[in-house]
Amino acid sequence: MDASQSVRVLVADDDPDIRDLVDFKLSQAGYAVEAVPDGLSAWESFQQETPALVILDVMMPGLSGIDVLRKIRDSGSPKTPVLLLSAKSRDSDVDTGFAVGADDYVVKPFSPRELLHRVNRMVPRSS
Repeated sequence: MDASQSVRVLVADDDPDIRDLVDFKLSQAGYAVEAVPDGLSAWESFQQETPALVILDVMMPGLSGIDVLRKIRDSGSPKTPVLLLSAKSRDSDVDTGFAVGADDYVVKPFSPRELLHRVNRMVPRSS
């Protein structure tokens, strides 16, 4: 799949190991991944070019994933699918993520294969 056909996915996580793992797994599957280290960078990137999907860590310094999700839902592209990644696994944390507008919520630690399946479901691609 060449770059012009690649589906752009924005990934924001302040943990470089998680960020690199998600970047690697999605890039291997043919996605064009932009990986950033914090919420502010994610929001700036989102404003420059709306991705097909956004994956946000919930707990990041500065703008949290929840803050970025709120901004996305209030923006001109509120329908962009957003998947939240979080170590917060209590029902109330998951409920908050969905209440703010997340399309999916994955608890860390997670299976990279499961994450890829969820991404593939959220972003149908034509062959």
